[in-house]
Amino acid sequence: MADSNVEDKSRLSKNLLQMKFMRRSVIRIEKEQNEEEQRRVIDDEHWVLDIPELQEKESRYQLEPSYAPCENLVFGRMSFKGLNPEIEKLMTVQEVEESLKISEAKEKELMVDEDEMTKRYETLIGTIAKKFAKKRHRSAVNSEVSEGSSNPKKAKREFLKPGD
Repeated sequence: MADSNVEDKSRLSKNLLQMKFMRRSVIRIEKEQNEEEQRRVIDDEHWVLDIPELQEKESRYQLEPSYAPCENLVFGRMSFKGLNPEIEKLMTVQEVEESLKISEAKEKELMVDEDEMTKRYETLIGTIAKKFAKKRHRSAVNSEVSEGSSNPKKAKREFLKPGD
């Protein structure tokens, strides 16, 4: 209510607006109102096309900003035999970093996980037991190892007595 009273007081009366010297302001006010109405209409009826978005086609070509990858160049700028010592220092630093990355990758490849280590250890125990067993006990060790392993060895042939 307070806002409407303030607006009413700020508006000029009809009689005052009809006077000659006030006609310009009346035209200006009407013009502003018409522009506001047009903006509302445009915002309400905003033009939208119901066309699906265009998808970019995949290119057969790969764009590179430099020719270094095309020529398989490691360094963009090179120096030899102390011609440019700053660049040579950068080259050595980059070579060291790359060699570290390569060595870490090889180390990860060659690393043995716990399960594989236990399997290797189990087979190692059987092999060493066979080596140090005496001839009498070798058959017993072989049978123990064959029970533990997945590939059982054939039983040793023994002499059978003929039946009566």
